[in-house]
Amino acid sequence: MAMAGESSGNSYGDCDGKSQRKVGLVYDETMCKHDTPNGEDHPECPDRIRVIWEKLQLAGVSQRCVVLGSSKAEDKHLQLVHTKDHVSLVKSLSTKKKDYRRNRIASQWNSIYLNESSSEAAYLGAGSVVELAEKVAEGELDSGYAIVRPPGHHAEPDEAMGFCLFNNVAVAASYLLDERPELGVKKILIVDWDVHHGNGTQKMFWKDPRVLFFSVHRHENGGFYPAGDDGCYNRIGEGPGEGFNINVPWEQGRCGDADYLAAWDHILIPVAKEFNPDIVLLSAGFDAAIGDPLGGCRVTPYGYSVMLKKLMEFAQGKIVLALEGGYNLDSIAKSSLACVQVLLEDKPIQGGSSEAYPFESTWRVIQAVRKKLSAYWPSLADELSSNLIDQKTPTPIIVFSSSSDSETEDYADDILDQMSRLNIENHHVDTVSTSWRRDLSKVDVWYASFGSNMWKPRFLCYIQGGQAEGMKKICVGSMDKTPPKEITWGTFPHRLFFGRESSVTWGVGGVAFINPLTDLNDQTHMCLYRITLEQFNDVLFQENGLKVDSDSPLFDLDTLQLVEKKGSIPLASGGWYGDVVCMGKEGDIPILTMTCTVSAFEKFKSGEIPLRPPAEAYANTMVKGLVEGGRLSEEEAKAYIDNAASKPL
Repeated sequence: MAMAGESSGNSYGDCDGKSQRKVGLVYDETMCKHDTPNGEDHPECPDRIRVIWEKLQLAGVSQRCVVLGSSKAEDKHLQLVHTKDHVSLVKSLSTKKKDYRRNRIASQWNSIYLNESSSEAAYLGAGSVVELAEKVAEGELDSGYAIVRPPGHHAEPDEAMGFCLFNNVAVAASYLLDERPELGVKKILIVDWDVHHGNGTQKMFWKDPRVLFFSVHRHENGGFYPAGDDGCYNRIGEGPGEGFNINVPWEQGRCGDADYLAAWDHILIPVAKEFNPDIVLLSAGFDAAIGDPLGGCRVTPYGYSVMLKKLMEFAQGKIVLALEGGYNLDSIAKSSLACVQVLLEDKPIQGGSSEAYPFESTWRVIQAVRKKLSAYWPSLADELSSNLIDQKTPTPIIVFSSSSDSETEDYADDILDQMSRLNIENHHVDTVSTSWRRDLSKVDVWYASFGSNMWKPRFLCYIQGGQAEGMKKICVGSMDKTPPKEITWGTFPHRLFFGRESSVTWGVGGVAFINPLTDLNDQTHMCLYRITLEQFNDVLFQENGLKVDSDSPLFDLDTLQLVEKKGSIPLASGGWYGDVVCMGKEGDIPILTMTCTVSAFEKFKSGEIPLRPPAEAYANTMVKGLVEGGRLSEEEAKAYIDNAASKPL
C-alpha cells in the first residue's frame, strides 16, 4: 500500500476486467503538525484528516486509488489570488522561537490559531490541491480528493480567517486558468457545500466570468459565520462576472438531504448545464453533516454521494474535491468514504428515499435565487410549479410555553421522523452523548448579561424557549429548562458598545458587545443570572448560531479553570460571541459573560466591522431590563444606551 509521499502502482481494472476510473488521493501526515500552540482542543484538529484516511484504508478504498505525495505551493501561484504581503506573512510563521509573534498575528485574525508548523501545512495544502487539479485537467487522473488541512475557502486575498490560511481551491482554479492555458481549461465550476459561506472564494472571482461560483450555506440573515451580507442571494458578481456568483443562503439550521438536493435540481444543475464547465472544483466541507458541532444541519453520507454523482455528469467527470470544514470525526469519515466510492463508480448509490421533503423556507430561498438570476440563466426563468413547492416540511420552529416546561417539540419530532424514514444503509451516526451535560449540570455559574438578556422574559427564551416582545426569531431554549436560581445586578469596568449591521433575532441594527478587556474609565450595568454550566453552554450555543443538541460543550470544566486564571478565553465557536470573560466571583461562584474576541473588538474599532445603534425593539428590551431591575429610570436607561451607541471606541 502506498503511503503519503509516494504514488501507488495500481492498475485500473478489477478482477472482472472492467475498467475503473482513475481516482487520485492526497494525504500527508505532515499537515497534522499544524495544531494549537499549546495543544488545546480545537474543532479544526489534526484528527480530522487522520480519521478520513483511516476510514478509506479500512474500507479498502485507498488501495484502489492513486495515492499522491503532497506538493508545496509556489509563491507565484499563491499570489494569483493572494497579495504578496499575505503570502510573505504566512511564510514567516515557520520561523522558530517566535511563538509570541505568531500568537500576536493569530489574535489579529478571525478564528485562527498558529504554531511553528502552520506555514508548512498551508503550503502543502494549497500545493496539493493545485497538483491534483493539474493531473485531472491533464487527463492523467479522472478525478480526485485532496485530504488537506488547514481548509481554505474563508481565506481572503489579504487575510486569513475561519481556520483558513490560503484559499486552496481558488489557487488551483487560477493556476489552471492563468498558468496552464494549454490544458484547455477555460471555464471552471466551483461548488462550495461547506455549511459556511465561501466568502474568500467569492471575492477572488467576483468579476471573473470564467469561474461560476456556487455556495450553499447556512446564513440566517447574516447571523451565521462568517456573518454579514456577503452570503446573501443578491450578491451575484460584478462587471463581467455579474451573474456568475450564486449564493443559496439557508434561513435556519437542520437543513438536510432533501433541501440540498432541491437546490441542486432547481438551481445548480440547470445553470451548470448552461455554463458547461471544463472541470469542477469542489470545496468539500462536511460540516453540514448530521452531528456536526458547528454546522447544525443534517446532510447524510448518502446525501453527499448523490450531490457528487450529479456533479460528475459535467466536464466528463473531471472533478476535484478539496477538504474544507467538518468537525464531527465520525461524520466526515463516513461522508468522505461515500464520496470516494462515487468517484470510483464501483457500486450504485443506495439508501435514499423520497419521503422527506425540503423545508418551507428552502423553497422560499430557492425561488428568490431563481428570480434574481433568471436574467442571466434562462433555465431559471420558469416559475416552479405549486405542486412541487407544496411538497414541504414545516420550517423547524420549536415553541415552548413560558408557563410550562412540559411542552413538546412538535415540529422537531416530525422532522426527526422524516429523517428516520430515509433508511440510510451503513451510515449510522452515533447518538449524542449526554455525559458532559451530567457533569456540567452540577456546577453553578453567574451569567452576566449586558444586552437584551438583562430583561428576564427575554433571557428566559434562551432557557425555556420561546419568543419575547420585539424578537423576530423563536429560541429553542436549553436542554435544562430550570429557571435561574438567583438574580442580582452589578456594575463592571468594561466598555459597552453596539455593532453589526443586523441580526436574525432583532433585524436591522446593532447588538450589544463589551470590550473583553477591562477599562476603569467605563462602567457597564449587568444582570447576573445564577444558572448551571450546562445551561451557560446552551446560551453560548444559541448566541453563536449553533445547535443545542451538541455532543460536546464549548466551555467545559477545564476551560472554566483556565478562564478564572487568565480572565478571558476565545472559543472555537465561529460566532459573534466567541470570547468568554470571567468578571470575578459572587459568593465564591464565578461570574462569566460572553462577548466578541479581542481581534474582533479591534476590527470594530478600526471600522472593518461596522458599529451600529441598536434596533428600537432591542433598545426597548434593554430599557425594560434596566428599569424593572431597579438600576435606572426609563429616562436614565435611554440616555445610558444612547451614550454607549454614540461614544467612539
